[in-house]
Amino acid sequence: MAAAAALRCSLLLLRAGARAAPGGGSLRLSSGRAARGDINKPVIDRILRVDHAGEFGANRIYAGQMAVLGRSSVGPLIQQMWNQEKDHLKKFNELMVAYRVRPTVLLPFWNVAGFVLGAGSALLGKKGAMACTVAVEESISEHYNNQIRTLIEEDPEKYKELLQVIKQFRDDEQEHHDIGLEHDAEAAPAYSVLKTAIQLGCKVAIFLSERI
Repeated sequence: MAAAAALRCSLLLLRAGARAAPGGGSLRLSSGRAARGDINKPVIDRILRVDHAGEFGANRIYAGQMAVLGRSSVGPLIQQMWNQEKDHLKKFNELMVAYRVRPTVLLPFWNVAGFVLGAGSALLGKKGAMACTVAVEESISEHYNNQIRTLIEEDPEKYKELLQVIKQFRDDEQEHHDIGLEHDAEAAPAYSVLKTAIQLGCKVAIFLSERI
């Protein structure tokens, strides 16, 4: 039931964005380009689908962490990072509409998996939550860098708006990564094992969400 609700929620957000897009300056340009067919649609579809899924998953991870640590001393810091992820997801909801991209069918799974990962890492305490943040944000930053290179190779002027968005979000994720290190992520129990396992999961999630 929770999985179905997550998928319905995502689709409603996309529909709401579709109604709002005509009034939003830069999104009109993106939508026009998508409609004219002068973009590499398979590449853009893959980029936006996986980034939307990634930001959705990140929101669920922070939701899980807040469920466990929200009342602790680290709660405000986690909330601060979560608020940025909410902004990221909102923007990708808008871009999904503008470029006419469907979300991955795996959203219901990421809804549950993200929350479980966030809550599970938080049960290890602040250090465990920060270790999770470092692992995930490092993976996402690297992934965004790969996308930036792809779009520059395609046409940096044509994809100027999208490049700006991804670069800004990459910088935000890198900031979250650094915050995690500053708050004792590396002192978490079995840090190396935990980080490796989480990043392997991230790679699988990226591979699947790009394609289905």
